[in-house]
Amino acid sequence: MHALWGCSALKGLRNRFGALMLGKRGGNTSFKDFFNLCVCSLDKYDLSLVCVIMWKVWFIRNQVAHEKVSHDITNVVFWSSCYLSEFQEANLLGGSQSGSPGLVVSRWRPPDEVVYKLNTDAAVDADNNCVDALCSSTLNRSFSQFHDMAAEGGKSFVRRDRLLEIEAKVKILWEENDIFRAESCEKPPEKGEKFFGNFPVPYMNGYLHLGHAFTLSKIEFAAAYHRLRGANVLLPFAFHCTGMPIKASADKLAREIKQFGEPPVFPNKVEQQVVEQPAAEDASGGAPPDKFKGKKSKVAAKSGGQMYQWEIMRSVGISDSEISEFQAPEKWLKYFPPLAVEDLKAFGLGCDWRRSFVTTEINPFYDSFVRWQLRKLKSMGKIIKDVRYTMYSPLDDQPCADHDRASGEGVQPQEYTLIKMEVLAPFPPKFAALEGRKVYLAAATLRPETMYGQTNAWVLPEGKYGAFEINENDVFIMTERAALNLAYQNFSRIPKKPTSLVELTGYDLIGLPLNSSLAFNKVIYVLPMLTVLTDKGTGIVTCVPSDSPDDYMAMHDLKAKPALRNKFGVKDEWILPFEIIPVINIPEFGDKPAEKLCTDLKIKSQNDKEKLAEAKRLTYLRGFTDGTMLVGEYAGRKVQEAKPLVRNKLIESGGAVMYSEPEKKVMSRSGDECVVALTDQWYIIYGEAEWKKMAEECLSNMNLYSDETRHAFEHTLSWLNQWACSRSFGLGTRIPWDPDFLAESLSDTTIYMLYYTVAHMLHNGDMYGKNTGAIEAGQMTDEVWDFIFCGGPYPESSGIPSSILNKMKQEFEYWYPFDLRVSGKDLIQNHLTFCVYNHTALMSKRHWPRGFRCNGHMMLNAEKMSKSTGNFRTLKEAIQEFSADATRYALADAGDGVDDANFVFDTANTGILRLTKEISWMEEVLAAESSLRTGPPSNYADRVFENEINIAVKMTEQHYENYMFREALKSGFYDLQAARDEYRFSCGSGGMNRDLLFHFMDVQTRLITPICPHYGEFVWRELLKKDGFAVKAGWPTAGTPDLTLKSANKYLQDSIVLMRKLLQKQILGSKKGNKGTPVTTLTEDKLKGLVYVNEEFEGWKAECLKILQSKFDSKTRTFAPDGEISEALQKSAIGQAANFKQTQKLCMPFLRFKKDEAIAIGPQALDLRLPFGEIDVLQENLDLIRRQLGLEEVGILSVADPDALAKAGSLASLLKQNPPSPGNPTAIFVTK
Repeated sequence: MHALWGCSALKGLRNRFGALMLGKRGGNTSFKDFFNLCVCSLDKYDLSLVCVIMWKVWFIRNQVAHEKVSHDITNVVFWSSCYLSEFQEANLLGGSQSGSPGLVVSRWRPPDEVVYKLNTDAAVDADNNCVDALCSSTLNRSFSQFHDMAAEGGKSFVRRDRLLEIEAKVKILWEENDIFRAESCEKPPEKGEKFFGNFPVPYMNGYLHLGHAFTLSKIEFAAAYHRLRGANVLLPFAFHCTGMPIKASADKLAREIKQFGEPPVFPNKVEQQVVEQPAAEDASGGAPPDKFKGKKSKVAAKSGGQMYQWEIMRSVGISDSEISEFQAPEKWLKYFPPLAVEDLKAFGLGCDWRRSFVTTEINPFYDSFVRWQLRKLKSMGKIIKDVRYTMYSPLDDQPCADHDRASGEGVQPQEYTLIKMEVLAPFPPKFAALEGRKVYLAAATLRPETMYGQTNAWVLPEGKYGAFEINENDVFIMTERAALNLAYQNFSRIPKKPTSLVELTGYDLIGLPLNSSLAFNKVIYVLPMLTVLTDKGTGIVTCVPSDSPDDYMAMHDLKAKPALRNKFGVKDEWILPFEIIPVINIPEFGDKPAEKLCTDLKIKSQNDKEKLAEAKRLTYLRGFTDGTMLVGEYAGRKVQEAKPLVRNKLIESGGAVMYSEPEKKVMSRSGDECVVALTDQWYIIYGEAEWKKMAEECLSNMNLYSDETRHAFEHTLSWLNQWACSRSFGLGTRIPWDPDFLAESLSDTTIYMLYYTVAHMLHNGDMYGKNTGAIEAGQMTDEVWDFIFCGGPYPESSGIPSSILNKMKQEFEYWYPFDLRVSGKDLIQNHLTFCVYNHTALMSKRHWPRGFRCNGHMMLNAEKMSKSTGNFRTLKEAIQEFSADATRYALADAGDGVDDANFVFDTANTGILRLTKEISWMEEVLAAESSLRTGPPSNYADRVFENEINIAVKMTEQHYENYMFREALKSGFYDLQAARDEYRFSCGSGGMNRDLLFHFMDVQTRLITPICPHYGEFVWRELLKKDGFAVKAGWPTAGTPDLTLKSANKYLQDSIVLMRKLLQKQILGSKKGNKGTPVTTLTEDKLKGLVYVNEEFEGWKAECLKILQSKFDSKTRTFAPDGEISEALQKSAIGQAANFKQTQKLCMPFLRFKKDEAIAIGPQALDLRLPFGEIDVLQENLDLIRRQLGLEEVGILSVADPDALAKAGSLASLLKQNPPSPGNPTAIFVTK
């Protein structure tokens, strides 16, 4: 803007702006005046308008008049219009004029190079002609530099580098003073005196990334806030290495070296390994309504699409000479955790690193802790051995739990009833190898209760099937995928290996006669269906047209279309004689619900997928909840009751078997597709009735910070059942009573928060537990752990000094329960719920967790984080690119709810700019301290600014308490700076108050320190020269906010904007001589403003307000019915007047407006007067109004004063056209 200001092309615009807004002519209008006015007076939308108008005028004039520009104007117009719309959207989303912090800035997109270079000459000319120091410094901070930063193609990183330099010095300062060391006290803490927060241990098969940092930032900001307030804060951090991913990667690397050499020489062309991503919507097909299907998340640990482990290691910066060492899993455990510690220290994490540890056997103390936990649960009957369906990796030959999966986290086994439909003799020639066997088409169904109404069976004509050997006698025809699942469920002659006797297609099966045990039709036939899925179920589908819309329409198509029958060789006798058999009555749809819904929804064929999906949803839902059986031995019973009874009858009679497969596709980290296996293993009995009640009680007393989070926990409790807690492959703690198995990765990390409280006393800050002190790992017996955590008797034989034992118990009792655990919402369905269960089983109620706060996943620049696309940053990369505090700034701005958040690079760049600009401003203020006005705050601007500081302190405190960090950033930094900028302009020639500015700098530093601690520490110690540490400075003191004063100032600022518009309108009107407008001649200087104020509603408006006051409930912010208000209006004085019909036309819109306003802001909207004197406010700010509008003189007048109206002279009619009302003064301008 400064560059454009000096261009000759804008002389006319510049002069007009100066005349209208500043009262100056031509060259007397300086950029300094313009800049101050824009920053302090215009709202963001108006400011963007001015900027864009300047661009357009400059561009067009150079293009048309001087022919200096050869580029198409659409470049500028497109960028300008986009910029405007983004500004407007951001302000609307922000919910206020100032918008939400970072929302406007995050939408900033600099113009492309074509547009940007157009301004080069103008910028140079303006810089050469600039004699104003403010202009010069402004130019240095102007569009060109911001463009460089935002576009990431910049030439200068001075600002970022300064922040990095500050952070490095502050990091050393904190470490030298051990500022985050947490020590317990003998006296139990009172409420608010201590804060123990924690974060799920990250898995150490790579570097920490911004996704980790986003969730971590929530607990870090919370802990920093409580530390600032004076609480004793414990924020520990540990590292997860349990499970199979590290072992699988190490083994994969070893296989590559064995196959391709060291360093390996890979083939030139490598097929990329494709891993299916979870679908955004449910793809479960006909899932019954009693089986809830939610969106599932996944573990974000990908290799970026690279196939070879060696290449993956190389891509993250590990040298070829070191990669081979990662064949040993221990190398991973020793390599990545220390690097994570360094990254987190650079991030500014306020962690007590003495308490860190690594899971698995590598740390003997933690290994002892987990073995104690497992033995404790088993002794309580919480761990049992049983046969259960579980997700299973054939390649790894072991169960595949959530954290072992590359995709499909949260996916559970889906149980079906496998209907055995016997193929009747004689067999076709292709079945010759099956002679003498019982051959069945095996169809998986979720609705066994409907099998009475079977009319046929469906296959996909082009589908690939096989005849698989189940035992010596039985053969099942199904897809190979289904046969593989069955083979792991003890339905294969060779365990875990399906044996195909004949390969078949759907065409081979069409026309086969079948017998199904419950079907009323003794013989049914196999028919073609074009929508059968072969990747779900068995590829064989039963047909029940009474209750399945898909079946009904497919059957209808075959009956109605002879050509379709001929195409697939379907004989008439296979389909035409078969009719619908009613099985279930649904009150809403009758006894043929599929037929009715297909008719009602006007479904034309089996290819009308969307309508069929809706029809299926309705029939399945209503049938299950409201349906009644019409046939069979359970006729008259509800479907909900009959369903399991019919299923059991089918299985017991040999007409069906149980079958299970994954709800959706699941890929293990080893790269194979998982099956469902029937395994004999150790289970934790989550879901057991009494234990579940305890978990529900715990959750009911916890603060979960959102209804969505609470509902997610309640849903998880409703379905979570026995959980396999053992595995045979990977890293971890051995099951104490069955050492051939390991504790799986979600079962050894459920209560490690207890371990944090004593870890520093066990291994002296060595995360591997090797640097032992007074205690050996072998001394940590079950009796010792019981004494520390469970109130057990003193362990006399432990050999541990009593002073140490008692100190460890004191540590636990002081810090527990933990106050807050922050996590991604994807862990609700497993880890977090396990945490609740295990605490309720092992801990007394007073030690149960107090709070969980869950967040969504994080996107980068509104796109999914992905290594393969490059839209990815490790934590270290982010710090190097933006600095730690700017990264934290953008993380705070990214979002606070359970929806997915968005880390925006431009917001981080804005953080760099804002933080460094604020440092520069404070340095300038401190350097010019002697020129500031001294004494206590005295004038109106002082009072308003001090009040804004008080409001910021109170609002920011509330936001931090609620862990709404984006809002805290807005109120404690953005809004506070906006108030400072307004104050700076409002003071005028009188100058700013020294004490108030120093108070502002103190308060702002404290409020931003939890989010940007390095910046806060630098300002606190280096600029403000304060003692101690900013991170422990204490919450700023503040007076009670004066909301009336805030309203008065908003009234003042709004009035000035209104007056400016009236001035423009009057000047333009005087030039044009509009009809009905007094013809006047206003010069562009020596103007006088007459401001007329009406401080109280009168007449019909006052009567309307009194009626609304009587009909308003201030507690609920609701009004009586409109009819009651209208009746009161008719009975009032204005309702009895002769001209009521005319007045009523004015009353109704006024009533609607005031009702909406009262609902929005409360009963004060219905007052006859504003809560402050309008004339007093305007009178006290005459100088500001004069300067803002460029007037020589301003007069404040009341419409109640007859003499005041006379001063308007010939312009008095303007008052009638635009009469003033409370909150809306009217201004008339005359030439002196």
